[in-house]
Order: sequence, then C-alpha cells, then structure tokens
Amino acid sequence: MQFSKAEILAMSEGSFFGEGNAQLPHSSMLMIDTISHIADTGGHYDRGQLNADLEIDPEHWFFNCHFKGDPVMPGCLGLDALWQLLGVFLGWSGLPGKGRALGVGKVKFGGQIYPDAGSIHYQLHVKRVIKKPLIMGIADGMVIHRGKVIYQANDLKVGLLKM
Repeated sequence: MQFSKAEILAMSEGSFFGEGNAQLPHSSMLMIDTISHIADTGGHYDRGQLNADLEIDPEHWFFNCHFKGDPVMPGCLGLDALWQLLGVFLGWSGLPGKGRALGVGKVKFGGQIYPDAGSIHYQLHVKRVIKKPLIMGIADGMVIHRGKVIYQANDLKVGLLKM
C-alpha cells in the first residue's frame, strides 16, 4: 500500500485515521511527502516496513536559520520524520490514540542535507508493537540520500495516548 501527497496532507488534518487518533504534524513540521510502501510484514524484523520520501525545497524554512551562511537541514528533523512514520504505521494499523514520540535508543549522523539535495528517502523497520498497557511502536529507521544512509536511529519509540 502507498499514500500520495494529498493523503499525507489529509493525515496532517487530523481525521484520516479517525477523530482523536494519530495524525501527522501540519505545515512546516511535516517532513514526509509520500509513502511508497507500508506493510505489516517485511522489514528487518518481518513485523512491518515503511518507505517514504521528502522532496527538498531550497526554500524550506529551516535553511534560512540553520546555519547562517551555511544552510543545512537540522538532523532532528530527519529524526522527527522517522517518528512521524512510526506514528503513521500505528494509525494505519487501526490502533487508537494521539501519537507522541517517546524516545530513541541510539542515533548516528553520517551526512548532511543541503538545499540542493533534491530528495531524501526514509526506511522504517518495525521491531515491535505493544498494545497494553500503553500502545507503543518500536522501530529502527534510516534517512537515505543518493543511496547512502546518512542518519540512522535505533529503537525509535512512539506511543498512542488516549486524550
């Protein structure tokens, strides 16, 4: 299964997975344009996988402030994109609640994203979904640019909270 840019934008409006359930950030914090693959099997642990992309616009807001005269995408935004994807996986799985990033085990940065990057690719490999007492997904993820892994995050955690 895949999701278009229009469907990703609908996920940021808050009703795509049902009122009060998972949603993506809106506007400038949305770090995903399309999801090319989502499944509850496959990936490194055979528990689910997502592949997604973001087209890099040289006019993205963060290039103007990080860093003056040396524009680069903040690494935390790539990490946030991986949390966003894990939240999408939980919402797509039909689990209820609002998504919140709960942590990450280990993060490694091995490259940078500049205004002329073109696009970046995300891969998420679901390790585990816990349904009680708290709904929580655990996954490993990568940010890939031009075929090279430039960010890697292990043990990403996203919870779904009933609010």
